[in-house]
Amino acid sequence: MVKNLTLSIDDDLLDRARVLAAMKRTSVNAMVRDFLDREVRREAQLSARAEKWTRLFEAADTDVERRSRHSCEGEPLFDRGSFYEEVMRERGLL
Repeated sequence: MVKNLTLSIDDDLLDRARVLAAMKRTSVNAMVRDFLDREVRREAQLSARAEKWTRLFEAADTDVERRSRHSCEGEPLFDRGSFYEEVMRERGLL
């Protein structure tokens, strides 16, 4: 369903937007619609990326806790290189 939207735009900005739209053989309406679509998609991607990082850090914390319970004295509790390789293998990047 398509809805109408009323915007308040400075006359000069609207004139320049119309010229740009004409140069691109589109309309100001299509430009605004495309802009909003890109912004919503970008925000969703950023949110998904933040969620992945949160899961990654939670996995790292869990791994550190597990290793700390089973580590011997003198052995590092967390090996960043090993963890990186493990995550990259899980994602099929190594």
